[in-house]
Amino acid sequence: MSIISNCTAAALTDAATILVRGNLVAFPTETVYGLGADAANKDAVARLYQVKGRPADHPLIVHISSAAQLDKWASEIPAYAIKLASAFWPGPMTLILPKTDLAKDFITGGQNNVGLRVPEHTVALALLTEFEKQGGLGIAAPSANRFGKVSPTTAAAVSDGLSDYLSKDDLILDGGPCAVGVESTIIDCTKDIPVIIRPGAVTVEIIEDVLGISIGTQSLTTTSNQIKASGLLESHYAPNAKVLLSGVPTAGDGLIALSSVTTPPGVVRLAQPATNEEYAQILYEAFRLADRKGIQRVFVIPPEGSGIAIAINDRLAKSANTKSDSI
Repeated sequence: MSIISNCTAAALTDAATILVRGNLVAFPTETVYGLGADAANKDAVARLYQVKGRPADHPLIVHISSAAQLDKWASEIPAYAIKLASAFWPGPMTLILPKTDLAKDFITGGQNNVGLRVPEHTVALALLTEFEKQGGLGIAAPSANRFGKVSPTTAAAVSDGLSDYLSKDDLILDGGPCAVGVESTIIDCTKDIPVIIRPGAVTVEIIEDVLGISIGTQSLTTTSNQIKASGLLESHYAPNAKVLLSGVPTAGDGLIALSSVTTPPGVVRLAQPATNEEYAQILYEAFRLADRKGIQRVFVIPPEGSGIAIAINDRLAKSANTKSDSI
């Protein structure tokens, strides 16, 4: 496994070739780092699942270079999905659509739908474009961490979590820290109106503003009879430390809260973001810092309000293994 910090055109060409050959490439997006495999290569995808320790029936998101690639993977695309793609791609939004025959069961977890996204990151888009030039059709890329653990927002975090599982022929592309910091909004586009099934930076408010209609929101888990998608388990995004969303920290505990909150004596301040947007950016790195320091308990004061705060609270509820009713 190598880490490439200088993502030149030549380096990205080599990375695309590595994918074509069936190996794995971790790459940055605006949300979190993804662990990529050729979405049409069953063996490569099987190895991706193995490296992540991911359940085989848990579907993957396919990353494409532009909305022009949608019809390769989606058999039915409602007009509102085209509006969403036009408004928010490239960007932190995944659309769930009825699949074509290209989207095999090893990608969809046996479902009749597939998740698609166009990421907003220079390195990711350049990699996807080069991969398609070399004959690729899409890159399957869940977050580049062991299943259920904290998603990585830096290349170093990818290496820390996966270096024991990646081979010498795999690659990590370093594109710097992720700008958003929490995973993409997932929208079910298989119904008459879109339904948010995982909140993210593309919020209810801005979606409704673009579409001019009210949309649905719901919290789903893989125990339901409805669509499965990434990050819907009730326990997810978890550090080794115990995450607590209530109570009072004591000396030796960690604390994550907005900068307006005072740190009690002896408590280790892990992050003090000034805004909800910064909160999203630093949350996962704060969890990782707690584990590096050997902290056993992390107290978190969740942000309030709408917008990205809803996504943050969804991730916090799952990291604390508590059921979220925030969407």
